[in-house]
Amino acid sequence: MEINKLVEVVEEHLAGSDVFIVECQCTPSNEITLVLDADSRVSIDTCVAVSRAVDAVFDRDVEDFSLTVTSAGIGEPLKLLRQYKKIVGSPIEILLKDGIKILATLDDATESGITVSYDEKVAVEGRKRKELQHIVRTIAFEDIKSAKEYLDYK
Repeated sequence: MEINKLVEVVEEHLAGSDVFIVECQCTPSNEITLVLDADSRVSIDTCVAVSRAVDAVFDRDVEDFSLTVTSAGIGEPLKLLRQYKKIVGSPIEILLKDGIKILATLDDATESGITVSYDEKVAVEGRKRKELQHIVRTIAFEDIKSAKEYLDYK
């Protein structure tokens, strides 16, 4: 199965909508998983329509593949800049490559990285107790191991 051709067919089908491909994976046995996201939301009807668009171009018997079309789940790691931009203003949980975990508000997302803000207790010279300070920090994408929208279930 030619993955590039499949992606091209799907992108053509999605043209003009706010839906986009996050990821397309193919196993050696031609089991294809296509993950979609959107600036608004991805409906089950959209996933079905994408699957049918692929079926219209590729013959499953000839190509011998299985296709799963799904939407990017809530709480799944963010992979594309467009996903970050969609949640600007929301809480985000970031795991940095150095092992530090940050829970912050996503303030901005650019090609080079993200800007977040959070409150942190920091030591202040001349004081016995740490004081709460508002931190604004820019983090480069290459320093991020994983990031996902933070959902507070309280």
